[in-house]
Amino acid sequence: MTDTEIEITADLVRELLEEQHPDLAGLPIQEVEGGWGNQMWRLGGELAVRMQRMDPTPELQLKERQWLPVLAPRLPLPVPTPVRLGEPSERFPKHWTVMTWVPGEPLDHDSISRGAHAADALAGFLRALHVEAPAEAPISTDFGAHPRSCTDGFENLFRAVVPDAIAADVRAVWDDAVAAQAWEGPRVWVHGDLHPANVVVSDGTLSGIVDFGAMFAGDPAWDLAAAWVLLPDGTASRFFDTYALADEAAIRRARGLAAMKSLFLMLMGQNGDRGLPGGKPHWGPAGRAALDRVLKGV
Repeated sequence: MTDTEIEITADLVRELLEEQHPDLAGLPIQEVEGGWGNQMWRLGGELAVRMQRMDPTPELQLKERQWLPVLAPRLPLPVPTPVRLGEPSERFPKHWTVMTWVPGEPLDHDSISRGAHAADALAGFLRALHVEAPAEAPISTDFGAHPRSCTDGFENLFRAVVPDAIAADVRAVWDDAVAAQAWEGPRVWVHGDLHPANVVVSDGTLSGIVDFGAMFAGDPAWDLAAAWVLLPDGTASRFFDTYALADEAAIRRARGLAAMKSLFLMLMGQNGDRGLPGGKPHWGPAGRAALDRVLKGV
């Protein structure tokens, strides 16, 4: 059996806890829906176990272990924070981490009804996150590039899912992002992967941010794209007014990146409709709605 074929069950999670953290082994264990690179299990009422699954290396989990305890205290929304470390063993040859549980429902299974509040909450969170990172902070190889360096990925998504009726408009947004000036400020902390499955909501508004495996130090435009990808129609302007740190070039880059992220959600929805592995049927409508918001601008 290869690493990617290991079946992660509640019994396995409990055995690992008994082996390495026996004081936690008696807590109720419940699988959390979703997760690809890592699988999540709810542990009691306040904890979760994050199990490395499809990620080929432990790098993303190790990055969360190192940096989330540093970042979490200054962030105004709850984020998962490591509390216990699980090491590879004969039972499970990968890394796993016990983390704090972030209450709420993932946005891809819920909605935001208090748009102004959510815009303010997201802007406040990103203002707090986007501070200069130390020299030893990670630099992403998958996220963080200027849009002009992401052209191949955009073109593949564009060809796969963009309806003909809006193709010219989507192309114009992307071309404008490619032409925008590059980030010239200091490298700041960036979540990097803000999409509907990586934020949680409650009471109609944003209530937490999860999955920091992609975090890096670099261009904040990768997070600013969330103004269109996450927030409801008509709230992007409020977000940028409250955030107040983005110049015109950053907004142009962010809008293009939001278009690309929206297309990715649409592709995942298309794959889900076709029954392909890893597809998410409910992501398709969310991606198209986000793309419509992108085309409306700020």
